[in-house]
Amino acid sequence: MTPTLTALLPMLWVTLASIVVLAQLSLRRDHRAAYLLTCIGLVGALVGIIPAAALVPHQVTTLMVVDAFSLFFSGATIAAGLVVALLAYPYLEECDEHKEEFYVVLLLAVLGALVLVSSTHFASFFLGLELLTVSLIIMIGYLRLNNQAVEAGLKYLILATASSAFMLFGLALLYYEFGSMGFGTIGVALRDETIRDPALVAIGGALLFVGVGYKLAIVPFHMWTPDIYEGATAPVTAFVATAPKGAMIAFLFRLFAGAGLSQMSSLVIAVSVLAAASMFVGNFLALRQDNVKRLLAYSSISHMGYLLVAVVAGGRMAMGAIGYYIIAYYITLLAAVGTISLLSGGQPELMDIEDYRGLFWQRPGVAAVLAGAMLSLAGIPLTAGFIGKFLVLTAGVGSTLWTLVILLVANSAIGLYYYLRVTVILFSRREGEEPLRGRKLTVAGGTVLAVLGILMLFLGVYPAPLLWILHSVGMTM
Repeated sequence: MTPTLTALLPMLWVTLASIVVLAQLSLRRDHRAAYLLTCIGLVGALVGIIPAAALVPHQVTTLMVVDAFSLFFSGATIAAGLVVALLAYPYLEECDEHKEEFYVVLLLAVLGALVLVSSTHFASFFLGLELLTVSLIIMIGYLRLNNQAVEAGLKYLILATASSAFMLFGLALLYYEFGSMGFGTIGVALRDETIRDPALVAIGGALLFVGVGYKLAIVPFHMWTPDIYEGATAPVTAFVATAPKGAMIAFLFRLFAGAGLSQMSSLVIAVSVLAAASMFVGNFLALRQDNVKRLLAYSSISHMGYLLVAVVAGGRMAMGAIGYYIIAYYITLLAAVGTISLLSGGQPELMDIEDYRGLFWQRPGVAAVLAGAMLSLAGIPLTAGFIGKFLVLTAGVGSTLWTLVILLVANSAIGLYYYLRVTVILFSRREGEEPLRGRKLTVAGGTVLAVLGILMLFLGVYPAPLLWILHSVGMTM
């Protein structure tokens, strides 16, 4: 096998899995077979990272680079896709829909995210983004008999189309100015100050950031988030909340580093303002929510604001902080939304906070995982979320971003209220000890939640293994 094919093994495994699942369902519909083939393909992609890691960094034409940074985020994306597949199987099993195509779309979404994290050129970036976006539109509105899901899919379609149009026009302006769409070439022109029309570059960059901001759901591009989180099925919400955002953060950090955007003071100030606005708006809107999925949606806006602090900070320390925070955030969100998914199944989802009152007294294990997820999102010590926030704060302090650091600490304190509110309800007694509406967990579902819960605690108590991985791939000082 050539070095290029070896470096692309994770992508090739995911691509092959999508083709095999599509061929399988065209011959005979079998939900279990499609599910198993998907899991095999994603596990193969994870294993494929090992031989690919021996070749890094490897330039795949001018469009993509396979390096330690991209492989780390590729592994996180593939693992998130695998967990979503495990959550989706028991959920879809109880739905009166064709189920097999869901796994094809999930694999294509994972593939789009993998292209994003490896892109060093705006052409490959846009192809990966569109593959991811179109797949997400289908996944969100997948249950045709669910009016709320179809409505959410339509909203996402309209807004994604509009943001892509802004982004394409911005890329056209940048190409007109620089004559190239490679991050490195643009970076050289910016550093050498050989720009003919600075206003054109500013407009093109602003239009590009509209698309990036939409995918990250940062203020002021955040309005779609609560409706999509609420309308999509729980397994899809788990994917929308993790893989696309992590991939976009990875792309944004590579763009800042590769194109030298961190040297542009005006852009740094603009991103800093968006980070502060996202933290405040996300947290204050979450305070008013009685719906768990909408609460998590607004919470995710604030967490993207936290991550932007590390993006603005730049440097190897910030890269490590982003890597750790993304892993902690993935595990925590998958645990929180996974609980909703596994308890709900094909019946109406348990979305009101009151639906979870007294969960501890009837299902202590499930309640412990959900409580741990809330505490991790709040950044309470002994959880993975605490270490992630600490590393982001360290990166901010190292770059003397004192205003953003203070705002991050203040917003973390605000977030304590609504996270602890959910936690308290889990341990409160239900009136008359009435039983919960949720379904019983399958063995596989219980195992997934248990593993996620253990990882949340383990990475909070003993972060050394993940820090060692980040250090070994060159993502920390």
